[in-house]
Amino acid sequence: MGKYFGTDGFRGEANVALRAEHAFMIGRYLGWYFGKMHEDGKAHIAIGKDTRRSSYMLEDALSAGLTSSGANAYLLHVTTTPSVSYVVRTEGFDCGVMISASHNPFYDNGIKIMRANGQKIEPEIEEKIESYMDGVSGEIPYATRENIGRTIDFAAGRNRYIGYLMTIPTRSFKGKRVGLDCANGSSSSIAKSVFEALGAKVMVINNTPDGTNINRGCGSTHLEAIENFVVDNGLDCGFAYDGDADRCLAVDENGHEVTGDHIMFLCGKYLKEIGQLKDDTVVTTVMSNLGLYKSLEANGMSYEQTNVGDKYVAENMMENGYTIGGEQSGHIIFSKYATTGDGILTSLMIMQAMLDKKMPLSMLAGEMKVYPQVLKNVIVKDKEEAQKNPRVLAAAEEVTKALAGDGRILLRASGTEPKIRVMVEAKTNDLCEKYVDQVIEVIKGEGLAV
Repeated sequence: MGKYFGTDGFRGEANVALRAEHAFMIGRYLGWYFGKMHEDGKAHIAIGKDTRRSSYMLEDALSAGLTSSGANAYLLHVTTTPSVSYVVRTEGFDCGVMISASHNPFYDNGIKIMRANGQKIEPEIEEKIESYMDGVSGEIPYATRENIGRTIDFAAGRNRYIGYLMTIPTRSFKGKRVGLDCANGSSSSIAKSVFEALGAKVMVINNTPDGTNINRGCGSTHLEAIENFVVDNGLDCGFAYDGDADRCLAVDENGHEVTGDHIMFLCGKYLKEIGQLKDDTVVTTVMSNLGLYKSLEANGMSYEQTNVGDKYVAENMMENGYTIGGEQSGHIIFSKYATTGDGILTSLMIMQAMLDKKMPLSMLAGEMKVYPQVLKNVIVKDKEEAQKNPRVLAAAEEVTKALAGDGRILLRASGTEPKIRVMVEAKTNDLCEKYVDQVIEVIKGEGLAV
């Protein structure tokens, strides 16, 4: 974790933690850094943004920084994070930048930088950017005269991404009634046209962004909107995206939530059945539900576990060539088609599984039984000390023995706050509460809590 860049870029409240001058300096450094790799000194960098009001301000500042360092800035305008990733890796860009705070409220914003393969930029480059922003590494030259860069309208790149999505399903969606919740975000300009082109009857909600309503009571963080919409309109299924559409959660025909874990299970099982699941393995984070692991094993599949964060999932998948991985929150990566989580792609893959197996989503997802889960946060004086305390570790081990393989406990430090997260999964909610509280009492008894 750097001073400005976290696990998902530079994020904070616009004009408070993340200001226009920050975007300008990031552009300055990226334009200079990648320009050095070209004989003519001219880098080519793609920029996308979501629908937040501040995204336009940050786009202008970033473009000014890039062009003043001699780079050409290619504007994709309002688009999704996965579309920027796709364009960067297929059109030969040096890197891409997405201006978005994902599922956060409208007043937050963020800057996500992607390398040429469409994945998140290396931490080493983020560290160099931070050193420049803090004046540690000195000034970099301004381009002059004919060497000053240009901003170029590149909406065509987004359109090529839309066309690419349409080629992925092998079956028509004709006859299927689908609901989409676009979270008043990036997918508002893309998702409906993709589903309609594939033949589905599409009904859309929350697709009228005004700069301040992104994620507000809608999208993947507020599923009640699409749950009610699907039931009220008798739809076959519904999909909810987040602000920049790199996440997708689903709703079955009965209005029941289909989590990221359910999606990994049903898509993993489908890919295994058609011989496309590498090593019959699904990549998860440690926060996936125990029910997922039990269901994978029962269906002859294995799993890998990574730290929390889709970038860790992506790294594991790239290293081992795995086919599918993701997070409970709906960040799902299908490595055959993308190098990052893609909400619209995820919804297309779910539709493909439904159509090929001729089964409703409730049946596909219903094969995975979710274990009750309780997670509580404890504010502590020192996260490392709390995690290594012998009595805390002994208490956790005691819970593990008591659960006897029919549940689990996880102690995890927050990446951004002075908190230890205590999570237990077990057969009943009462057992979860009992064991979580039991460990928290030990943390407090050891004088580790604030």
